Amino acid sequence: MNNKLTVVSRILVAFASGALVAVFFLPAWRIDLFAPQYPEGLVMNIWINNITGDVDVINGLNHYIGMKHITVDMFPEFKYLPFVVAFFMLLGVVVSITGSRKLLFVYVALTVVGGALAMYDFYQWGYDYGHNLDPKAPIQVAGLSYQPPLIGHKRLLNFDAYSFPDVGGWIVIAAGLLAAGVWVTEWYLKRKKMKKAMPQVAISSFLILFLVSCNTNPEPFVPGKDNCYACKMAISDTRFGAELITKKGKIYKFDDLHCLAGFLGSKTVENKDIAQTLTINFDKPNTFLDVNKAVFLTGEGMKSPMGSNAAGFSTKEEAIKTMKGEVTDWPTLLKHLK
Repeated sequence: MNNKLTVVSRILVAFASGALVAVFFLPAWRIDLFAPQYPEGLVMNIWINNITGDVDVINGLNHYIGMKHITVDMFPEFKYLPFVVAFFMLLGVVVSITGSRKLLFVYVALTVVGGALAMYDFYQWGYDYGHNLDPKAPIQVAGLSYQPPLIGHKRLLNFDAYSFPDVGGWIVIAAGLLAAGVWVTEWYLKRKKMKKAMPQVAISSFLILFLVSCNTNPEPFVPGKDNCYACKMAISDTRFGAELITKKGKIYKFDDLHCLAGFLGSKTVENKDIAQTLTINFDKPNTFLDVNKAVFLTGEGMKSPMGSNAAGFSTKEEAIKTMKGEVTDWPTLLKHLK
């Protein structure tokens, strides 16, 4: 039986390894910071050998709490990361030329190990950066650390910090998933002793894994910890809450539909960039409903935090049996709140 990769698989592996060249021209990671005094946000882009963005502004802010100044020289990894990427590109070319299934497995295994080591190294840097503070800093809070999130969202004082792959990083992840999908497909075809390749399986596996990684699910409210993005008040009564999720996965939380309406009117996020606009089901805490599918009950008896006096329900029947009020839909309510 032929133990070589199919022609289509070789082409896909070559494409995956070639795509890694993107990280030489595009940032691999980004950290975004949002605060009331910086509503437009501050961004730090991390490349394989450089750091760009609002680094000087971030360093100026971090000085007050004793964090180290971020410089390229503090990352020895920048000196060898370009060579690591070049090695993976070369290894991918060798796999494509030889068609070796075993060598493809080595390529995928090294990709997984390399990704895990990179995330561990990033975590270690973040821990040192957020915990080893200058004891002479102007602002000192005993026992408080400022470690940025490894991935996702974290609240640091009055800043919301978001850490996610940037364009180059997503391309690297996609390339790794594509190579893994090719290996899984080849293993399956070999096990079943199939004579013809089915590249659609590899492509479908890659697409499914990539789409799962870009999930934009709502985030449950944590009373007393979460703050409303619009009015900055701590969220204590979640029954009137709402969330807006962007296509990049960023989540904005609101304690009242009035705050959500005001945020939409501000155009801070354009309509084309919105993935979901959600309201909490009044009768079921932390159960979210699409605002365009929910029904809303308004009335003085609702007593919402910021005066919209409106709440969402899954059905008109649920709304009516809760208390007296007027039942309406989202477009009508939004027009009234604006």
